[in-house]
Amino acid sequence: MSARGSQLNVLVAGESWIKHTIHMKGFDQFHTTEYEEGAGAFLECLAAAGHAVTYVRGHEISSRFPRSPEELDAFDVIVISDIGSNSFLLPDETFLRSEKSPNRLGLVADYVGRGGGLVMIGGYLSFTGIDGKARYGMTPLADVLPVAMLPHDDRIEMSDGLKVDVVEPGHPILGGTPAAWPPLLGYNRVLPKPGSVVVARTGDDPMLVTGEYGEGRAVAFASDLAPHWAPPEFVEWVHYPALWGSILSWAAQART
Repeated sequence: MSARGSQLNVLVAGESWIKHTIHMKGFDQFHTTEYEEGAGAFLECLAAAGHAVTYVRGHEISSRFPRSPEELDAFDVIVISDIGSNSFLLPDETFLRSEKSPNRLGLVADYVGRGGGLVMIGGYLSFTGIDGKARYGMTPLADVLPVAMLPHDDRIEMSDGLKVDVVEPGHPILGGTPAAWPPLLGYNRVLPKPGSVVVARTGDDPMLVTGEYGEGRAVAFASDLAPHWAPPEFVEWVHYPALWGSILSWAAQART
């Protein structure tokens, strides 16, 4: 047990990207490159609650994401957000040098089976993702997550906003937060597995789903923790910190 009271040891992977832009001005053009992170508000609310957070950015996964059961067991819950499966499955030693390397998603699956917590949060490179590139349905996490994933691009864009219906308002994963959520702007379409619990949905599609795997717990949150699917109304919502804190605490409960 690594948590202290209500404090958790949290591993967050993803939510960063690099933009390479071509600027065209008549005959001439030039390039710029920018690095951005999207998890700022999420990480800040975890730190403010006293949780110990290890943040592994997308480009750091090959070098910093745990590669052994012992390293993973230091954490109470793992959060994967908007980073495709290839970043875990193609470490430098394998992709560049054809050397064997631990299957990091297989290690995560085993970790949950031993009592760890897993939360996957939606985005363009979560679940199946844009153009089918996230590909988690073809990884060991397909058995762990409480949802089945589509075999094709699963994004649902709702530029006019979507309403979330909390259908299990008394579920402990919500921590007593209000059932009226601010609108969101999109999500990954997933399908709840038998035995899972759909806590919130939009229309007929699940938004927040809980499940168990082995001795551990897994959560699927089909929308985002940051723009663009999570607009300022959601990220700045007064209950945003409590909602995420409760989601992570529920996922980690088997271990804590």
